[in-house]
Amino acid sequence: MTDHHQSTRGRPRVALVTCTELTELDPDDRLVLAPLAARGVTVEAPVWDEPDVDWSSYDLVVLRSPWDYALRRDEFVTWAATVPALVNPADVVRWNTDKRYLGELSAAGVPTVPTSWVEPGESWQPPADTGEYVIKPAVSAGSQDTGRYDLADPEHRDLAVAHVRRLSTAGRTTMIQPYLSAVDTEGETALLFLAGPDGLAFSHAIRKGPMLTGPDLGPDGLYKAEEISARTARPDQLAVAERTLATVPGGTRQLLYARVDLIPGPDGDPVLVELELTEPSLFIGYADGAPERLATGITTHLARRA
Repeated sequence: MTDHHQSTRGRPRVALVTCTELTELDPDDRLVLAPLAARGVTVEAPVWDEPDVDWSSYDLVVLRSPWDYALRRDEFVTWAATVPALVNPADVVRWNTDKRYLGELSAAGVPTVPTSWVEPGESWQPPADTGEYVIKPAVSAGSQDTGRYDLADPEHRDLAVAHVRRLSTAGRTTMIQPYLSAVDTEGETALLFLAGPDGLAFSHAIRKGPMLTGPDLGPDGLYKAEEISARTARPDQLAVAERTLATVPGGTRQLLYARVDLIPGPDGDPVLVELELTEPSLFIGYADGAPERLATGITTHLARRA
C-alpha cells in the first residue's frame, strides 16, 4: 500500500476498504496487491470510518474487510451512500447488509433455508420441535452473535430464549433457522463470482467446515475461525447460484464480486444460506488464478468509469 498523499503520476488509485482491526488488510486480500501493481494500479487500504479520508480522490473504492460495521449498520449504509465509485454500490450494500433479503429471494423462488424473524421488542418461545436451530442477528458479519441450539436440551432452550432476548433488547432483528445437519459432513459450499469484461462470471468454489458447535456465549473476536479447503462446484450448486444472482436488484453487471453460500437441505438439494455482496471473504488463495481474476475485475470496473 502507499501513503494517502503520494503522487500516483496518472496511475489509477484504488481503495481496498477495511476496518481498524485490519489496517494491513486480511491476508487473503493481500494476494491481489501484486496483480494490481502489475496492471499499473496504486492500492491503498483506508479504514471506512476514518473521518479524514477523501473518498473522491480514488478512481475505485472496493469494499473488502470493514467487518466491524454490524453494530453500526445505519452509519455504514449512510457512509456508503456518500462514496463515489463504490463497489459493490451503495444501494446493493443497503439491501444486502440486512439478511431479510432472504425473504425476498425465497418469494422469488430461490431455494433458501427456512427462516423466521423476531423483530426488536418482540418475545419468542422455542417451538415444540426438539430439533437443532441456529439463532443470529439479521445484521451481522463473521458469524458474530450466532449460536446453535439443541431444543431437546432444556438448558439450550433457556439459552436460546436468552439469545433472542439479548438481540431484541439491543434493537436487533433475530433470525431463527433449522440447523442443516449436512454441514457436519459435506460442509458449506461457497461459490465465488468475479467481474470480467463480459460481466460477472463464476471463478471458484471452496468448502467451509462446520463452525457452530453450540450456543452463543458472547464476543469472540472480529470473526470466527473457518476451516477452508478448495472444492469443485457441482452443476446443481451452480444452477442455484445463477438463479440466486438473477434476483439481485439492479442486475449483476454492477457487481465486482458475489459469494453464494449453499448447504444441502434435508433432501440433499442445495439451499441458499447467504448471498454475500457487501464484504465477503473471497478466498482467492484457494484457486489458481483467482487473485489475477479479481485484479481483472477491478480493472474492468476502472475502465467502465474512465
